[in-house]
Amino acid sequence: MLKEENNLLVKKFLDGDESAFNELVRKHQKNIYWHARRLLGNHMDADEVTQEVIITMYKKLNTFKFDSAVTTWLYKITYNKSVNNIRKSKVRKYLFLDDEEVREMKNSENLYEDYESKEKLNKVDEVLNELPIKQKEVFILKQFEGLKYREIAEITGKSEGALKANYFHALKKVTELINEK
Repeated sequence: MLKEENNLLVKKFLDGDESAFNELVRKHQKNIYWHARRLLGNHMDADEVTQEVIITMYKKLNTFKFDSAVTTWLYKITYNKSVNNIRKSKVRKYLFLDDEEVREMKNSENLYEDYESKEKLNKVDEVLNELPIKQKEVFILKQFEGLKYREIAEITGKSEGALKANYFHALKKVTELINEK
């Protein structure tokens, strides 16, 4: 049902109905943000990636082929934008552009009051940030987004076997880290 609704909105947008795009954004922006947030570990970067994904969605929706779900397509874009952000962040850190004030500003965001306590989210972020990116991605998509390995394979371009192995290692490491904290 959701897939058909999304496909209808895409078709309407491609036929010139701008309100259909606004409806797509309204339906998916929160999920895009939280997926990026879990991958990146902070609000500022997740917010930036969310905006990039929405812009990309607007520019590239005409390339959507309808052979996968819109949500899968958006998760793939979010994943790619997040990985690019992580790479840029590593370069900035290497070049010493990430000073203490910026780190404090990133850590002081408090938009979680409606969802969970900040302390709990920080603990989850700490644990997720200790995972290698391949394990982190499959863990987030499986655990938080509820996707099947087939869908995750479509998003990441990895085999289902590799994803299952990464998920197993991620689950083991997350369990160990949570028990330590």
